[in-house]
Amino acid sequence: MHAQETTFNELVQGEKQYQVPLYQRTYSWQRDELQQLWDDVQELVEEHLEGRPPAAHFLGSVVLAPGRITAGGMQRWLVVDGQQRLTTLMLAFTALRDSHRERGAEQKAERIHDLVLVNKYRSGDDHYRLLPTQADRDAFTACVESSPRAGGPGNVGAAYRFFLGALAEGQENAGDTWTDAVETVLSGLLSIVEITASEGDNVYRIFESINNTGVGLSQSDLLRNYLFMCLPTRGESVYQNLWLPMQERLGPANLELLVWLDLVVAGNSRAKQSEIYRDQKKRLEPLSSDEAALEAEIASLARRAERLMRILEPEREPDPELREVLERLSRWGGQTHYPLALHLLDRVDDGQATPHQAARALVYAESYMVRRLFTGHSTTGSNRVFMEMAKEMEKDDDPAEAVSRFLSKSKTGARVWPDDNAVREAIRTRPFYKAGRSNQRFQVLRRLEESYGASEPIDYAKAHLTVEHVLPQRPAHQWLDLLAEETEDGQGPEELHALLVHTLGNLTLSADNAKLSNHPFRRKQEILDFSSLRMNQEIAGRERWGKAEILDRAAALADRVVRLWPGPVAGTVPVDDEWSGWKELRAALLAMPAGTWTTYGDVAALIGTHAVPVGQHLASKVGLHGAYRVLTADGRVSAGFRWPDSQHLGDVRARLEAEGVSFDDAGRARRSHRLTTSDLAALLGKDVSDEAEPSPRADDEQLSAAGRFETQLRDNQTEETVNGVLDALRFWEHQGGHLAYGRASETSCFPTVRFGNAPASRELWPLALYPVSGTVEVVFQYLKKRPPFDDEPLRRELMNRLNEIDGIDLAEAKLDLRPSFAVEVFAAHSEEICAVLEWFAHTAALAEARRMVDENPGTP
Repeated sequence: MHAQETTFNELVQGEKQYQVPLYQRTYSWQRDELQQLWDDVQELVEEHLEGRPPAAHFLGSVVLAPGRITAGGMQRWLVVDGQQRLTTLMLAFTALRDSHRERGAEQKAERIHDLVLVNKYRSGDDHYRLLPTQADRDAFTACVESSPRAGGPGNVGAAYRFFLGALAEGQENAGDTWTDAVETVLSGLLSIVEITASEGDNVYRIFESINNTGVGLSQSDLLRNYLFMCLPTRGESVYQNLWLPMQERLGPANLELLVWLDLVVAGNSRAKQSEIYRDQKKRLEPLSSDEAALEAEIASLARRAERLMRILEPEREPDPELREVLERLSRWGGQTHYPLALHLLDRVDDGQATPHQAARALVYAESYMVRRLFTGHSTTGSNRVFMEMAKEMEKDDDPAEAVSRFLSKSKTGARVWPDDNAVREAIRTRPFYKAGRSNQRFQVLRRLEESYGASEPIDYAKAHLTVEHVLPQRPAHQWLDLLAEETEDGQGPEELHALLVHTLGNLTLSADNAKLSNHPFRRKQEILDFSSLRMNQEIAGRERWGKAEILDRAAALADRVVRLWPGPVAGTVPVDDEWSGWKELRAALLAMPAGTWTTYGDVAALIGTHAVPVGQHLASKVGLHGAYRVLTADGRVSAGFRWPDSQHLGDVRARLEAEGVSFDDAGRARRSHRLTTSDLAALLGKDVSDEAEPSPRADDEQLSAAGRFETQLRDNQTEETVNGVLDALRFWEHQGGHLAYGRASETSCFPTVRFGNAPASRELWPLALYPVSGTVEVVFQYLKKRPPFDDEPLRRELMNRLNEIDGIDLAEAKLDLRPSFAVEVFAAHSEEICAVLEWFAHTAALAEARRMVDENPGTP
């Protein structure tokens, strides 16, 4: 075998083809892996544009075996390992080519197409520089060929759409120079180790060997080894007295975190967690011959270890005010605030700041994150903001004032700290329930409840509170009748419901979600009135609960929000003056898979406005990517839609049909292909509703939930449907399956596969049944993250098996989402659904058996 370092550009030069063998799994990178790569690319782009020589970023290895040389001399290579990286880069270049085309840079687009993506003078399969496995091939070639189905369902289409969206956002913010820099980075600044096998090597044996390697040394392991190599006489004492206690206190993961934070707080705001060893070694090399100086550095690191523990476990912090803020930030989650918090604790312990000043500084940091959550600003770049903050703070500064000034600077993007007016408008209009992560939404509502200063504080650790919608997510007719009284011209009660239901004014905390259900407001009043939460007692005091009441409560909560989370320094106005909702609209259009459509109302509910301004915006911004996929509420093409002169793609209906959307005789798009507000939110990577997952329960709670599910089912569905559903669930249990239930007001049921004492992350459920609304969701969105259904062909087979049943029509374009069918299908087709469930359970059990054999090869 031969190994050499190369770049992507060098790897694909010449007439050649890389073919992924059939024994390899399908393309599996999802948003997290794509985002990590994109973050590294953006950092290299920034360094390149600033004129600093960027260090090549090591992407990984690609192991190749020579295949046959085709007629005409084209070399074919088998991709033994590295297909995920190679496929990802090809899709990134495909999106870059199309980004060039959209801005009229046709020559640049053609250069990428001819030199990177295809062998221009070859035909058939030989035309493509990369030939994925059969399961991925159609999706990949659709992107390369720019077919109407490019960017469809599955991981290949999702990766292509991810890069389209990322490039569009960067182009919008930074222009053509930035886009050209992206091409430079992707082509020449991502380092790849090319390992080439020789003729006669056992390729499959190489593949097995690569994918069964042990755990390598961590970055902190490498640093430790280097340091103690430089401590020949003091090493044993330093290890026993400083390093070992620190290592045992923190554990491996947090030790790695500390070593990275140590770099950041020391002023390296560009430190990467993947390159800690390199950067620390570079910093410490001047001291390598001075054992006393190195011992002092390790002693300093050990002191920072104690401070990091106060961040990770705030109960260790002795000052009550500072401890309270650290506790709130810990519950918020993530590591964004860690560099600032560690810097502030350094200052406090060194006597350069008071605990009160440090607490105030962290309140501003908390406010920055909370206000951006309300207004829908992206979290991308926030980590860099906090990494840069410590470097810019002077030792003589009051740290609280310094943090406030830093965050108030008039900049775009990640530095925008929304002012009071922006926050008030967002609270009134934006779907807060779709913002951020579920724990963050909970913490906002908890803080609002705590601000009432109740005489008997709530024990949140024992209260089992969850976020509850007062106006239900799936409203009964009484609720829609109420909303119909407040609709505007051209607006139906369903559209008004979509605009209001997820806003902050309609949300509260409750431990009685199951009791609240989707009952009329009078019944909810009785339950909320007995709540110990002040916000619930206020809601119970209302005479009714409609648009006026929700907006009135939103205004009152906004007053509390701007007091609890102070805003930027007066007089600073963000340069980022475009409403964030329009950016979110563009991102949603780019994220939509080919073969789907949505409505003006769905988009409006996503971004927090009305259908009319959405229509006006789309009409005024002619040429927005994917705008033709936004249709009227009944699925018709809007009479006002216009193609841009430079990009006329023919009849809109014909274009959608080419992508896979069918229409009825009345010109209405097939509803199974429609993306709802929740679908759009999921495609944008927003945290999905907890109600779509089962909740762990004690045995008595499980029985109670089962009873509520059956009661709701009998109260809302026909006897035939009830019997069909219950028969299927009994069949599932007889097959060894479990039934789990959700905690939302509508008690959903999940037929679940469990494997002994395996963690909940390995549990599988194919369906979520909702007894009141009468829908059954097929949860591909969750299955794609859990073996074995993270393999796309298995999810596709589940879809195909269900679609063979009369009454079920799941759109292929929704293979990554949660398409649904009516629960009444169980009335006549319960046995057929049972057959699908049996196949699902058998497939899961077979995969688990294989996993056990792989992990315990000696076990009979």
